[in-house]
Amino acid sequence: MRPQPGKEEATMQSRHLIDLSDLTPDEWEDITALACDIRGHLDDYYGTCRGRILATLFYEPSTRTQMSFQTAMLRLGGRIIGFDNPANSSVAKGETLKDTVRVVSGYADIIAMRHPVAGAAFAASLYSRVPVINAGDGGHLHPTQTLTDLVTLRNEKGTFSGLCIGLCGDLKNGRTVHSLIKAMAHFPDNRFVLISTPDLGVPSYIKDFLSAAGCRYEEADNLMEAMPQLDVLYMTRIQQERFASAEEYERQKGVYVLDKEKMAQGKKDLVVLHPLPRVDEITQEVDDDPRAKYFEQTEYGLYARMALIARMLEGSGKRLDPVPRGMEHECSNPQCITHREPYAPHLFRKQGDLLVCRYCDERTLLR
Repeated sequence: MRPQPGKEEATMQSRHLIDLSDLTPDEWEDITALACDIRGHLDDYYGTCRGRILATLFYEPSTRTQMSFQTAMLRLGGRIIGFDNPANSSVAKGETLKDTVRVVSGYADIIAMRHPVAGAAFAASLYSRVPVINAGDGGHLHPTQTLTDLVTLRNEKGTFSGLCIGLCGDLKNGRTVHSLIKAMAHFPDNRFVLISTPDLGVPSYIKDFLSAAGCRYEEADNLMEAMPQLDVLYMTRIQQERFASAEEYERQKGVYVLDKEKMAQGKKDLVVLHPLPRVDEITQEVDDDPRAKYFEQTEYGLYARMALIARMLEGSGKRLDPVPRGMEHECSNPQCITHREPYAPHLFRKQGDLLVCRYCDERTLLR
């Protein structure tokens, strides 16, 4: 088993990974460096997690995230358990998230969970005896996709700083977008071009985050006009599953399509990323452009998740921390997990005159 780069300094401060901000920028650097070393010496890392078990609890469909987590654990010499359809588990019988996590954390050493409801991963972490990794919680966050994106940028751009980053498509429901913006705002001299229709713009808490971080950003509705200034273009699909009706989806789909004509307006060293799956927002002809890096991006995701699992399992044991006491105040976001799982304590942090939900980041003005 290969000695891991930086291992002496790399004790992770957080037990769980719910939001990428649970890690420090130094830890991001450590994990991306480790991922790059794994990429170059893959066989040397087999056995790193021998005897350990990863549980993948996927409450909604996934191809890349689920399979890359499973492959990551197998490549590290560990084993996997879990489900990819809650209908085939006791969830179908009405079992709560709390009970599922309490049981599974007795079987596994680490959990990766995807759930369609915002805040579900944080709720799971309150009741788990082992580390929980957020593999996507509704339209909220997707921190391991952002680690994937950081590994991709490290290899394809050679820097995390001084970049003009365009994000296009469903920026309202795009958890990958929210996580990436929050990460890249930590690095100097980055600016953002947020390209969407008015109905699918980024949530206000993301714009507040950018403003607080002193980051420049602009909102735009024309992809063609934005192309010449971009160093990175992050395309996203219009997510049909996030719309309340088929009519709403039909009004938004197909508005932004990246094709050869738009690529011709881009820089020679532009990098085009996409968390996938795509529907029609990138034409097939773009795949042959050397600036299109979204398939390479999926492979970088394997190495990112291998590095993350290895780091999170260093010295971790099983324990159940006390569940914090909640407040009487309720989250105003009807999509928050606290409305689906009513036993979850109502937890908030104060931010000036606002209460910010710990689960979904919804902001409520204090009265």
